[in-house]
Amino acid sequence: MENLKHKLKIIEQDSEAIILLHGLARSRFSMNKAGKLLAAYGYKIINVHYPSRKRAIESLALEYIAQALAECDSEQIEKIHFLTHSMGGILIRYYLSAKPIAKLGHVVMLAPPSQGSEIVDRLAGWPLFYLLNGPAGLQLGTDKDSLPNALGPVNFPVGVIAGDRSVNPLLSLLIPGVNDGKVSVNRARVAGMQDFIVVPYSHPFIMQREPAVEQALYFIQQGCFANGLRR
Repeated sequence: MENLKHKLKIIEQDSEAIILLHGLARSRFSMNKAGKLLAAYGYKIINVHYPSRKRAIESLALEYIAQALAECDSEQIEKIHFLTHSMGGILIRYYLSAKPIAKLGHVVMLAPPSQGSEIVDRLAGWPLFYLLNGPAGLQLGTDKDSLPNALGPVNFPVGVIAGDRSVNPLLSLLIPGVNDGKVSVNRARVAGMQDFIVVPYSHPFIMQREPAVEQALYFIQQGCFANGLRR
């Protein structure tokens, strides 16, 4: 992949913020590496931890994104961006369907189940699935009434980065088409997105891969990916 370091700008310290939202059954520690990489460019980083397996997406989004935004309540911060992994992308979509964010900049979603995941369709009825993923996990199916599909097109600036490698071949067998072991490349797309790119990483680790984070920062700064699909 193209080395983007020479194209990325260092901004005035803490003049813009990036809120990080981890995925289902993960914690803020999974986003630590991305946060450190982004902070080096001058951004104020708010790495959110939320109990992803304990509550429904709507409740998680409204409480924990509001808390993160409160940390950005400073005249010094001119823009607020988001970098999300997996279900974190659905949280910000839900939040913005309910409330505006005055200083919203760009949103980058890594491996989001934007149109749901067949994994949920096939395994949601298993007791172990609920034990591991909780109520939010059950909301991520592919039917038209699932939360991701009910949210409809995005109306804010979004770039989506999908992965096309898997470290779980058994789960990949449940997903039609190219996928990252949890989400297919096609179902990562969301109507209304500004740009889209596919990278050679798997679902559990895409947010820890430096080239993917650099692409995310490029979008945050430019509104497009380097070599992305223009829309």
